[in-house]
Amino acid sequence: MTTPDLVLALGGAAALLAAALPGLLSRRALSPPLVYLLGGVGLYLLPIGLPEPDPIAHRVAVEHITEICVLVSLMGAGLALNRRVGLRSWSTTWRLLGWAMPLTVAGVAAAAMGLLGWPLAAALLLGAVLAPTDPVLASDVSVGEPVDAENADDEVRFALTSEAGLNDGLAFPFVYAAIALAAVGGAGWVGEWALTDVLYRIVAGVVCGLLIGRLLGRLFFHSRAEELRLAEHRDGFVALAATFLAYGVTELVSGYGFIAVFVTACTVRRVEHGHGYNNVLHGFVEQLERLFTAWLLLLLGGFVATGGLAPLTWRGAAVGLALVLVIRPLSGWLSQLRGPAGPRERRIISLFGIRGIGSLFYLAYALGHADFGVPPEELWAVTAFTVMLSVVLHGITATPAMNRLDGLRERVTARGRS
Repeated sequence: MTTPDLVLALGGAAALLAAALPGLLSRRALSPPLVYLLGGVGLYLLPIGLPEPDPIAHRVAVEHITEICVLVSLMGAGLALNRRVGLRSWSTTWRLLGWAMPLTVAGVAAAAMGLLGWPLAAALLLGAVLAPTDPVLASDVSVGEPVDAENADDEVRFALTSEAGLNDGLAFPFVYAAIALAAVGGAGWVGEWALTDVLYRIVAGVVCGLLIGRLLGRLFFHSRAEELRLAEHRDGFVALAATFLAYGVTELVSGYGFIAVFVTACTVRRVEHGHGYNNVLHGFVEQLERLFTAWLLLLLGGFVATGGLAPLTWRGAAVGLALVLVIRPLSGWLSQLRGPAGPRERRIISLFGIRGIGSLFYLAYALGHADFGVPPEELWAVTAFTVMLSVVLHGITATPAMNRLDGLRERVTARGRS
């Protein structure tokens, strides 16, 4: 048996697992991503000649594969959200993005400088790389299928899903700041960075997303030509077309394509909020998302099994532990003070700032643009350890935590009716 044949066979097996595991593990304190990760470790410990998953040697491939996975995830998140965008209705989201995210970046950067002695550029990069959250890696804390009722999303699932939908794009300004600091140094780049990388690219991403989403929504649901009224044909792959169109057009005008994809999805959903075609689109991208996630986490497990964490020191591990156990929970809690979430909801939102595929993308992207004065092996080791820690810890605790919260909520509702 040749290596390509083996890879195809294992890829097919992983695809079957991606289809079967969510149902099998739906009520257990074990998430599918954790199974994929452990499966990757086990596979690469076997003497079967699998190619080594080296993110440094295959940086470009890692960047583009993770990029596609993130894009599909963003489209799925935007289509799933049931609340209309607003200052009050999305209050928890704005708090997490405006306060928790910058505090997390700063906290991780300070920990990397203090514990690891890294230069500012590398420390800032690590903070930016680990800033995006990814609740798809613990599906119990993310919004499920699109439904008609706008108030169907509880505060925890809504906040974590909407936060992840936007912070995957909002991490880019921090990454660009780290790249500029490493490549140029000093502070002469700050003005151009603020105008271009912060203001223009964010606005361009939002505007492109709104325009493309509105245009596609009208085409899908209200086109005068029946052949172009795609909602009546119920082809799910159209979601992929919308994803790539929004991303490509926005990147061509130097905007943030990640933001545009999420905004496009939310806008398409608002054109016909309760239409069943939203479920068709969401179902298709959710399947793709699970497939890419399974493959990438198998490779991450292989990276760990083949010595990818060898450069990790106890200080690097301490930075990852500090993020997951202290920095994110504390910044998340502080950001929600006097917010709409109750005390229990606040606690879960703060604790489940899950790290995932977005972190792998940003690190691969940044390492292709500058030298940060730290061996790439160390950056990959700390990042991979943190993602792995998040997958394990949050994968085990997500189901029990949400079951308990849902149970409490149901008892309060029952008391209110009696």
